[in-house]
Amino acid sequence: MHRNRKQDLLTISIYFLSGLIGIAAFLYPFLKPNLEATESNPFLDRSVEAPILTLLLLVICLGVLLLEVQGQTVSAKMIAALGVLVAATATLRFLEVAIPGPGGFSPIFVPIILAGYVFGARFGFLMGTLTMLVSALLTGGVGPWLPYQMFVAGWIGLTSGWLPHPHDSRWELILLIGFSAGWGILYGLIMNIYFWPFMVGRGGTDYEPGISFAQTVGRYLLFYLTTSFVWDLARAIGSGLLIAVLGLPTIRALSRFRDKFQFQVLST
Repeated sequence: MHRNRKQDLLTISIYFLSGLIGIAAFLYPFLKPNLEATESNPFLDRSVEAPILTLLLLVICLGVLLLEVQGQTVSAKMIAALGVLVAATATLRFLEVAIPGPGGFSPIFVPIILAGYVFGARFGFLMGTLTMLVSALLTGGVGPWLPYQMFVAGWIGLTSGWLPHPHDSRWELILLIGFSAGWGILYGLIMNIYFWPFMVGRGGTDYEPGISFAQTVGRYLLFYLTTSFVWDLARAIGSGLLIAVLGLPTIRALSRFRDKFQFQVLST
């Protein structure tokens, strides 16, 4: 028991560290006195750090998986389930590429949310992070944006594991619809931060080093509303509709699978 508690604390520490790394990766350009960017190549800085961040995320995920295997008897089966769910969800990107949905709609976020909701925050973080990595490799979507997508998708899965579990299925469905719709907007709102400081030529919505925090927030919100909000709104509506149609049946199926491989050892 003591060993499991120490492993749990270590795992939580790793998740906390990954959160700090992700936040720092998004915000560090705002702390630089000078930003070097051109209109033809605004992502120059991001392409340099992307491989490092991807490697860090992979090391973090590997460390968590190793700790989970050592900490619980049934973890090997749960990790196998994680692999299956990641592979199945990643293939949904083929549908997204073959039959593009409206705006920023993507079907991959719903399985991440539901897996985190059923299996917990740790599982959800791994599900989100690894799904983005595998789907990018499958569809050729590898670029400087990938580690940032991995971070945000991991946060989606992580926070879905923190949601309450109402006994009334109607309230459960309403909660998940609202959560998925909210993250549909938040995903774009957060992701745009990784390139916005390097954008040039947009006048009053450009970032300028040295301006106040309030001015920075105001310019970014104006930039977001005039460029990405409608795109992300399609993602929010689409995710909410998918949850409304498939949410409860999927939760029941995942819950049966979870209960099958979980047990408690009672002392006598």
